[in-house]
Amino acid sequence: MNPCVVDYISPEAAFTLDGLFHERVRRSPHHVAYRYFDEAAGDWREITWQSAMQQAVRWQQALLRENLAIGDRVAIMLKNCPSWVIFDQAALGLGLVTVPLYVSDRAENIAHVLQDSGAKLLLVNCASDWQAVGALGVDFKSLQRVVVCKPLPADNGDQRISSLDAWLPASVAQNEFEHRVSDANTLATIIYTSGTTGRPKGVMLTHSNLMHNASDALVYFAVYPHDVFLSFLPLSHALERMAGYCLPMMSGATVAFARSVQQLQDDLLKVRPTIIVTVPRIFERIQLALRSKLEAGPAYALRLFALAVDVGYRRFEYAQGRAKWHWRHLLWPILKCLVASKLQARLGGRLRLAVAGGAALSADSARTFIGLGVPIVQGYGLTETSPVVSVNKAENNVPSSVGQALPSVQVRLDVSGGLEVSGPNVMPGYWNNPDANNAIFTADGWLKTGDVASIDQSGRITITGRIKEIIVLSNGEKVPPTDIEAAIMADHLFEQVMLVGEGRPYLGLLAVVNQEKWLALAQKHHLPSAWPEGLADRQVCAFALTRVAAQMKSFPGYAKVRKIALLSTPWTIENGLLTPTLKIKRHLILQEYAAQYEKLYQGFKF
Repeated sequence: MNPCVVDYISPEAAFTLDGLFHERVRRSPHHVAYRYFDEAAGDWREITWQSAMQQAVRWQQALLRENLAIGDRVAIMLKNCPSWVIFDQAALGLGLVTVPLYVSDRAENIAHVLQDSGAKLLLVNCASDWQAVGALGVDFKSLQRVVVCKPLPADNGDQRISSLDAWLPASVAQNEFEHRVSDANTLATIIYTSGTTGRPKGVMLTHSNLMHNASDALVYFAVYPHDVFLSFLPLSHALERMAGYCLPMMSGATVAFARSVQQLQDDLLKVRPTIIVTVPRIFERIQLALRSKLEAGPAYALRLFALAVDVGYRRFEYAQGRAKWHWRHLLWPILKCLVASKLQARLGGRLRLAVAGGAALSADSARTFIGLGVPIVQGYGLTETSPVVSVNKAENNVPSSVGQALPSVQVRLDVSGGLEVSGPNVMPGYWNNPDANNAIFTADGWLKTGDVASIDQSGRITITGRIKEIIVLSNGEKVPPTDIEAAIMADHLFEQVMLVGEGRPYLGLLAVVNQEKWLALAQKHHLPSAWPEGLADRQVCAFALTRVAAQMKSFPGYAKVRKIALLSTPWTIENGLLTPTLKIKRHLILQEYAAQYEKLYQGFKF
């Protein structure tokens, strides 16, 4: 096969996700499907599509011994690896519904998902992953098996726990992969996402939802069998599940699983991907490292870097047909050699497409990377839409927008400018949550995204705000602020608080301090008590953060306040920072305390 010829499998040819897997094996059995780092051998390994299918048959045989019925839920809590995909495919072939869990999530959230989904089996990496959940003392009535990939400790006394080696059959009774469902509208997975109440909601996605979304994406981007994806967003994230799993399977590309975000730089150099799908935080991390290095070096290097970005971005705007040719373009060959090529080399040197989603890509990051020749396109979506709604095309890329809707997706605005979506990618609903379903769907069945947008005559979408005040961090995690703020306010040290962090790598807090309470605490704990000057002291801020953390123990791990700005002046109706109903005016508070807000994120190191 010519590696530059597309080899897409249509949703109609696949029927289901396991049918997609089967068809890919049939078409390219000896092509490399997955690459992964073998810790025991200390080297990278490869798995062909045919080998992956043979392993999936063995996993199916193990699942069959659990007496599971079509529609039963099975949960998976592993970092990205071939076993994740193989378990998922084995389960889908038997008509089971997979429930992905974040490895780094709090035990309380994992327990809630297992209970709410009624999962009958859980796959984890090591015994300690389960022990943290089991220690909660929750009665998991549905859960009948916990399979642990790594060897079990000798003192394991839980009869539900089995090691993977013991659970998998030594040999298989048959060589055929089973396909028990053929209806594309069958439920395939339940992905839990945070809602406004802070309780995770189970987004139900069908085989058709995910396959149509992947197929739509391939209309916008050509993906070839020789392409290599580097997978580092968790597969429990809807964007990675579709774009880093379903889409490569549909196109026949290879997926390499990164070891960790901390080792991402090394993996980029080793794998040399041609395509990455990521969230803005990754670009922020690289940008911060670059600037830190430049600021520590000679002044001319920083000026040269800025010039390269400026000239490169001018060339980008010219190529897009939005700007005229400029004489500075003549400088590009030398600037590319001195600056841009070095950044591209850090990304492996072969990158031809980088898709950013899950949160807004900052204008500064977009300008920097695009200016230096990194082909970033930004998209938009929700878990509830499988997840992509729109994306920019490489040849028609407006970084400040989220592009045009995918071919089979329809978008519209309500009377308030709220973006609504319809199409084969839209979920059938939330699992076991009729109230949430009633709230998110319109009377005629369109999904309300909760975002305010504008749509130009060409159909290009620009997100301009949020109907609900959910904070979206740069890693894509969505944090509803009101519940957290209410919890923090239980500590009477704080008169008023406002959680911040939209598009940032972590949460910060603006907090108005009760003067009387503070003076008493300062005396008790021997802290600087000068008012209000003492509120800016590092020791004081650290003390306040410990009190904030004490109020946030029940919230997810990613909802952690990392920095705090202590304020002395209350927000009132009179100074325009409260509404007549005493609700805080978030945008005006951010304007009023812009300097303090920016300081929360200065000098951040990943």
